[in-house]
Amino acid sequence: MKAIVFLLVLANLLFYAFTEGYFGQSDNPDAMRVAQQVAPDAMRIVARGEAPPAAEPQAVAEPAQAVGETPVEAPAGTAAEARAETLCQAWGPLTLGEAEKFSALVGERFADFRLSRQGGGDGWWVHIPPLADKAAADKKGAELKALGIGDYFIVQDGLSRNAISLGVFTTEKGGRERLNELKGKGVRSARLGLRPDKDGGVRFELSGPAAQADALQTELAAALPKRSPRDCP
Repeated sequence: MKAIVFLLVLANLLFYAFTEGYFGQSDNPDAMRVAQQVAPDAMRIVARGEAPPAAEPQAVAEPAQAVGETPVEAPAGTAAEARAETLCQAWGPLTLGEAEKFSALVGERFADFRLSRQGGGDGWWVHIPPLADKAAADKKGAELKALGIGDYFIVQDGLSRNAISLGVFTTEKGGRERLNELKGKGVRSARLGLRPDKDGGVRFELSGPAAQADALQTELAAALPKRSPRDCP
């Protein structure tokens, strides 16, 4: 009996020593809770039932302009003014000789201008330029037959009247080959040029910088004194 009482007393003493930390820090997770509590005297009340003030919006800073920099402005003028600075003329109908002279002059002296063919004519034409009259055209036809060339015809009317057609081609290469063939047979007066439209003439549309209009008009008036341009439709 005494042994049992002694063991109970010893157990209580050991339990008391354990809870008081005499055997080291307790593993109980709640043992340090009191030490970790927030000190109430360090708390500060910021509002009493009022909503916190809204944050003031921050102004967005505009990019600084470099010293001496000039603000970029939109270019002056409108699309209509830009079009007004471009010259556009319609020429024709021109004879074949006039058309060749016209296109050569523009190509050599006014490279900034664009020349486009108008009307129904297109392609290339191997021909003998218009002769003085029908009698001269018939004589030339007889000479062609004597050289073994029978595929030709004499133009009867229009600006190309009394010219002799020796072939119409869609490409310049085809016309050049035909011209070389005729020269090989002894035809010296044949030429390669733009195919005329139904009335035997050639029509062009000419467009380019209006700043060169005066110089262009002077050159073309000297080369084609009987012709004058019209405004493009």
